[in-house]
Amino acid sequence: MRTLHPDGTRFPQTDKVLAQKTVDEMFTHPPSAPDFGIGIGLAANRPGEFGHDGADEGFQAMLTMNAETGQGIAIMANSDNGIAVAEEYARSVAKEYGWKCGGVARSDAEQMVLIAALKGADAVLQRYDELKNSADPKKRPEEYVLNMIGYRVFMQSDKAAEAVKVFARNVQEFPASSNVYDSLAEAYGAVGKKELAIENYEKSLKLDPKNEHAKEELKKLKGEK
Repeated sequence: MRTLHPDGTRFPQTDKVLAQKTVDEMFTHPPSAPDFGIGIGLAANRPGEFGHDGADEGFQAMLTMNAETGQGIAIMANSDNGIAVAEEYARSVAKEYGWKCGGVARSDAEQMVLIAALKGADAVLQRYDELKNSADPKKRPEEYVLNMIGYRVFMQSDKAAEAVKVFARNVQEFPASSNVYDSLAEAYGAVGKKELAIENYEKSLKLDPKNEHAKEELKKLKGEK
């Protein structure tokens, strides 16, 4: 894979770290996950771009690279809002140096992440309604948006009560999805509302009998072996 010197000149392509065959496999989209390769996320509409985010309590990190240009940045932050800040920082770096990676305009979903992190669940749900009721039907947030916000912004920051609000709205918006009930159940469990957690895991399992996560969590909540 090619990389760049700090001054912008290009290192020669090499397979001393990873074999080219391994790199090619990493950049192959599996049929079940069009936005992911092996261990990395792939940008479907931006050739060569790949990355990976990571998070733990009080710490978040983001990596975004472009295999075709050798441009890229890794950002680490001791904050539960680190990824949201990192995305803004990467955009600024890309603009300053004319990079392809990290320079994509902020999406509505990313804007909602920032609103959630700075102002909380009520504010982000108000923004959700504004987008949902927009004259442009393409503005309506997809199912993954509130789910992402619930986990990335609230569950990872031990703000499960805020996550409940967000996941509950997602259930209202996408009642035929097993995943939204599973997420709401997890948040209810985190705030100690056992019966509501059980109720929503059962709804999730009814919609998707193969949901192993719901099965395991129900066993724990019901004290079954």
